[in-house]
Amino acid sequence: MVLTAGQAGDNPQLFALLDAIRVHDGRPGRPRKKPDMLVADKAYAHDLTRTGLRRRGIAHAIPERADQVARRAAKGSHGGRPPVFDRQVYRQRNVVERCFNRLKQWRALATRYAKRAALYRSSLLLIAALIWLK
Repeated sequence: MVLTAGQAGDNPQLFALLDAIRVHDGRPGRPRKKPDMLVADKAYAHDLTRTGLRRRGIAHAIPERADQVARRAAKGSHGGRPPVFDRQVYRQRNVVERCFNRLKQWRALATRYAKRAALYRSSLLLIAALIWLK
């Protein structure tokens, strides 16, 4: 989890979040640092984001924004091919949206009563653990 200011966008924090990932799958050895697949919404549909994910070897399912489709179409045959998008994988994104909705059911978290970032982060982690244990 990366906690930022409220006005900060999500996309600039993506690679900081990916660098912080450590997944221990129960087998001996180091934890994994790279996810198998990144499923994100249109807010992450940026050329630099796609390039960075490709450079890291991370497959992704990010839909194209309408302005990107129009820009590519305006260039004609020089616009290139559309990025690969797997609609079936993207349908799994509803799990993330449902998780956000479950977190928002906690009033203190949704209305941001905690004014300090450390207190807000700790309450978010506690609530996430309580949801996971149900």
